[in-house]
This record gives sequence, C-alpha cells and structure tokens, in this order.
Amino acid sequence: MFAITGGGTGGHLAIAKALAQELQKRQIPCIYIGSHAGQDKMWFAQSDLFSAVYFLDSTGVVNKKGLAKLAALHKIYNATKMCKKLFARHNTQAVISVGGFSAAGASLATLGSKVKLFIHEQNAISGSLNKLLSPFATQIFGSFALANKRFYRCDYPVRQEFFAHARTRTEIKTILFLGGSQGAKAINNIALDLAPTLLARGYHIIHQCGERDKERISQAYAQQSILQDIELFAFSPKLIDFVEKSDVCISRAGAGSVWESCANGLPCFFIPYPFAAKDHQYHNALEFATANLAQVCRESTLHPQQILTFLDSLTPRIAQVSQALQDKISPNGARTIISQILALL
Repeated sequence: MFAITGGGTGGHLAIAKALAQELQKRQIPCIYIGSHAGQDKMWFAQSDLFSAVYFLDSTGVVNKKGLAKLAALHKIYNATKMCKKLFARHNTQAVISVGGFSAAGASLATLGSKVKLFIHEQNAISGSLNKLLSPFATQIFGSFALANKRFYRCDYPVRQEFFAHARTRTEIKTILFLGGSQGAKAINNIALDLAPTLLARGYHIIHQCGERDKERISQAYAQQSILQDIELFAFSPKLIDFVEKSDVCISRAGAGSVWESCANGLPCFFIPYPFAAKDHQYHNALEFATANLAQVCRESTLHPQQILTFLDSLTPRIAQVSQALQDKISPNGARTIISQILALL
C-alpha cells in the first residue's frame, strides 16, 4: 500500500493526481493524506483514485510567529500521531510527499518507522518541509537539478493533454496573457499596456485575467475601444484549448506552468511572482532562460518594450525554440517515478 501526501495548492495536487493515476494503472492501492485547509478536499474528497482519503487538521508553519507558530506545530504533532495509526491500518510501505504544509504529518510519521519516504520537489529551490526531510528520504525526485546525493532527476509529471495537443510553432499570430485563475495583477496590467500595440501589429490576444479582476480589465479594454478584439476570460476548465492555439505566452513561473508550456512547445516570457517562497519562480524560469528557450523578467523592472523586443527576437527562431522545448521533456514523468520507487522497496 502506498500513501500520497501533500497539496494545499494546485501545483502540488496536480503531481499527486498524476502519481495516483499511474499507481491505479498498475493496480497498486493507494491512500491520500491531506489537510482540511487549502484545495486538498476540492481535488480528492470524491476521487476514485484512492482506496481511502484523509483530511487532517493541519496548517502551515512558515511565516508564523509566537502562539500562532506553536498552534501550527501542535497540529502537526497531532497529525503525525494520526498518520502512524493510518499507516498501521493500511499496512503502508511507502509515502510519497509532493510537498506543501499538508504533507508534514505523514512525512514526519515515517521517521523511525519501516515506512519509506519519497519526496517530489517540484521547484528549482527546495521548499522548507522538503529541505527539512530530505536527509531522511529514500529518494528525492525532481525536474530541476538539486544538489543532493539522493536526488533522481526525472521528467515533470505533466498532464497528458499538454503533450497530446503540442505543436511546433512556426510564426507568432496569437499571444496568450496567462494571469491565472486568481488573476495576476502585474500580468493583467502589462496586457492592458501592450494590447493596442499588439493589435496594431496584427496579433490576436487571448487574456485570462482571473475572476476578481475581470470587471476592471473588461472596463479598461472597453475604454480603449478594443474589448471586442480581445479574447478575454476569467477562468476555464479547458485551458489547454487556449494554450494550443497560442504561439507565445506571458505568464508566471510556477513549476507546473513552466513544464506544461514546455511540453506543449509554447515559448514563454516569464514574470515570476515576486513573493514566492525562496524566490523559486525566478529560479524555475532560469532553467529555460539560460538555455535560451524563454525570457525572464522581474516584476519590479518590467516594461512593455521588453516584451515587444522579445517577440521581435523570437520571431525568426520560434520553430527552433518550440521544438527544443518539446524535446526537453517526455510524457513519462509519473511512470518513471513510480518505477523507481518500486525498484527501491
């Protein structure tokens, strides 16, 4: 029996889902251990991927102080005790942690037991919990190079639809501004600044602005008399449809986003979220920028002309970049991870 733990945000949970799907294909039973907080229940409360799901009372410790930190640590202590009982109940052999605060209880419960701990680090910079537990892990998986003797580099477990709908871009016709489901204000603002110029150049614009910024962005486009020329939406469960028909993307640099665009062959201009833990989004983007497969710009120094210059420089070599992105990742990430874990049990 396997246990998958971790989550909180979509990036962590998408990896948990990919690994659970691979275990299900192999008819290997698995339980999920998450938290009442975050998005864990929304993703897995009704999932048929697991033989059982558990949502414990846990919360993050990072950035908390005083009594709040003590309360968070006490919750983790209780979650750890509960997980030890769950391991015994389900005869658990291995725990796969995908990171996030909801992984703390189950991950810590492996210490001093016969249950082996495996960690997937999704970012170029290790998260606090993963860094703490790395010395006790049997193996650590990731798609960015990490300095750890137990590290095993593998392809990122990207959803198959990004590979299935991949294509090699040969020209720039459509530009996607990806503000995310919550709306990234910096990306929304740069889209507003650039839209008249891009439309005048003959580009089609797709803009995901997030629900909470939809009204402001709609009004701003309307005031410029270009709302009818923009393919604007707040959120779509079929984001792949917009990604597939885009030729360039301006987005944040979460691990899932950078590898999904990579799998799809979609060149990107990355604007990392400036408050991401340990600046990991910037370092995620550097993986591609240093290989000349993307451009990265700090939000604090962002100017519309930088994106226009990027488009001009990308145009003559877009086919080369798009193909190189697709060559950088294979669709076997989850399969590789599970195979490697099974070999070590």
